[in-house]
Amino acid sequence: MSGSVNKAIIVGNLGVDPEIRSFPSGQIYCALRIATSERWKDKNTDENREKTEWHNVSIYSEPVARFAEQYLRKGSKVYVEGKIETRKWQDQSGNDRYRTEIAVRGFSGNLTSLGSTDGTTGSIGGIGRESGAGQELGRNNAPANLIRSEPDIDDDIPF
Repeated sequence: MSGSVNKAIIVGNLGVDPEIRSFPSGQIYCALRIATSERWKDKNTDENREKTEWHNVSIYSEPVARFAEQYLRKGSKVYVEGKIETRKWQDQSGNDRYRTEIAVRGFSGNLTSLGSTDGTTGSIGGIGRESGAGQELGRNNAPANLIRSEPDIDDDIPF
């Protein structure tokens, strides 16, 4: 089907510290558990209600994973943009297992810290993505306008 879109955007809080894992190839990725909540007042009982959804987020870009490892902790508020993917594998008993997650990869994803206990914010991933709030953090905690997970692109186009 042409013209389809697979994009997920969430703003929520980390339920646990980021978990860094490695593939046998040496590539790393980061697993996040993010909670989003909605609140409302029940019209019948006049009570405040809340519903929390938990989201699995997998980061497959090494610079973005390192950013999460270094700057995010349990409770951090984050903006995540990625694609919804379902992975299938077999467990040790041979049963098929499935996991649906938001995948953050190179150009198609974005991870932005919306603040932390020390007051820092930062953004990484995608082209031209910035948090819009606070100072952007570069490598080694140096200020930067943008941290990119892709190589620089030459803007000198001859037409």
